[in-house]
Amino acid sequence: MTAALAEKHTGPAPQPVRNSPPPPARRGRGRERAFDDVPRWQIYVPLGIYLVFTLIPFYWMFLFAVRPAGSTSLVPWPMTGEHFSKVWNERSFAVFFQNSMIVGVATLFATTLVALAGGYALARFDFRIKNGFMLALLCSQFIPGALMLVPLFEIFKNLQMINSLGSVIIAETVFQLPLSIILISGFIKNVPMTLEEAAWVDGCSRFRAFCAVVLPLLRPGLIAVGSFAFVHSWNHFLFALMFLSEQDKQTIPVGLNTLIGADSVDLGALAAGGVIAAVPVVIVFAFIQKWLITGFSAGAVKG
Repeated sequence: MTAALAEKHTGPAPQPVRNSPPPPARRGRGRERAFDDVPRWQIYVPLGIYLVFTLIPFYWMFLFAVRPAGSTSLVPWPMTGEHFSKVWNERSFAVFFQNSMIVGVATLFATTLVALAGGYALARFDFRIKNGFMLALLCSQFIPGALMLVPLFEIFKNLQMINSLGSVIIAETVFQLPLSIILISGFIKNVPMTLEEAAWVDGCSRFRAFCAVVLPLLRPGLIAVGSFAFVHSWNHFLFALMFLSEQDKQTIPVGLNTLIGADSVDLGALAAGGVIAAVPVVIVFAFIQKWLITGFSAGAVKG
């Protein structure tokens, strides 16, 4: 009787807990391992070949720039700076460099400011001709700059801007704006509208909310657009050749063209001028490559 009462109070004996079987292994890992086990030489060899073909022209230009005149050595030793001194002092490359820097920096700021305003309007406002305007911007990219030389020359002639750096700056800015506006517009669309609305609730005007909330988030896009405008205006040859006639107003691409004679070419001076022209572009891309990739990728999605 005591055993029955004890069983009644304690209840039935607990059943042993059985461990559930482990889930079956997922299939498909073999494919991932096969992809990860690709020999590294299949990646590095094509990249190495591409790198060699890319760097050989730069090495050849540097070799002619620092090699003494008349030398045929494939190693830049002994090195000389006579070619750089010749083009910088005798061929007025100091003036060309200054003019190119003025055109590049002015185009950078003008393109960035106008593209920022136009991109914000396309991203935040709806109007009737919005789609048509976007289509016109896209179609303008198919028009080569050479077709616009005669109309632009007549316009700048009537405005008395021929042989002025301002004409080159305006022309470069106009031709950089379509792509820049599209990129900035796509970048602004990725910024949530709720951030601006929260700033409006806190008492900010639209302009102040844009400067305080949206503008800091647009840094990669602005750097991408500005750097692209600077590099394009720095390297562009056609507008500077057509609109600038005096030597003290010419830019580096036109100055390089003056080093090519009708019967002979000074390869050392031409290579030195090419190195001088390439240095600012290399420095720009070396410092902003991270922002450049981020800006172009962010502005290209979610249109």
